[in-house]
Amino acid sequence: MPDRDDILTELGLVPTWRLRGSPMHPSAQRGREATAAVRGNADALAMETGPPTAARAARIATLEWRDFAADVDACTACGLARTRQKSVPGVGDIHAEWLFVGEAPGSEEDARGEPFVGQAGKLLDNMLAALGMKRGEVVYVANVLKCRPPNNRTPEPREVESCRPYLDRQVALIRPKVIVALGKSAATTLLGTEATIASLRGRLHRYRGVPLVVTYHPAYLLRNLPDKAKAWEDLLFARRMLQTAGAAIDSTAGASEIP
Repeated sequence: MPDRDDILTELGLVPTWRLRGSPMHPSAQRGREATAAVRGNADALAMETGPPTAARAARIATLEWRDFAADVDACTACGLARTRQKSVPGVGDIHAEWLFVGEAPGSEEDARGEPFVGQAGKLLDNMLAALGMKRGEVVYVANVLKCRPPNNRTPEPREVESCRPYLDRQVALIRPKVIVALGKSAATTLLGTEATIASLRGRLHRYRGVPLVVTYHPAYLLRNLPDKAKAWEDLLFARRMLQTAGAAIDSTAGASEIP
């Protein structure tokens, strides 16, 4: 015959009150273990989507190109993986001289898994063509964030910091001669400042030791056509800087060969 605890368990009226030190009924013990298991899964998920850790950043810093895109696609550090369609690691020449960095993927980038597509991408390609360049040849294009924020909202600081190790690894692997920050958000994120884009343009900055030039985002230029001329000035400034640096390197190399 079932005892009192069995009947209460069947009716869903456990746990039962017991004196301290008295043994727990097996059915109640199973219920507690199940609850603990659920809490354990929740804790694991919280850890998975929690703040970036030094160990995670150190692991990403060892990635090679063959594993990079798959690692980005598997990332769940900030939670954007649950809302995006495709991750957008970046595209272009992995030995590029020029690295263009935007803020985050938009809706078309999210659908295709490639940065700077659509009208903004076409404008960027036209700007590159005017410099005698194109994607895939001496140019690499990426974003600070590798996943699209819902409704193209501004990235949250936690999302930026979760994704930054991937961008840092790209900089280390590519070893570009110049980084072009496209837009205020990318510029202020990389430079760690809240300065206006007007105050950042026309000056040489550095990110992780690499020269950095700030200009407008192509999407902004589509809405503000007169500023295209300013963006062109910024790209010419970046090219002059590269040419000057190249000449300095050649001069140093030549001097070292003199007996």
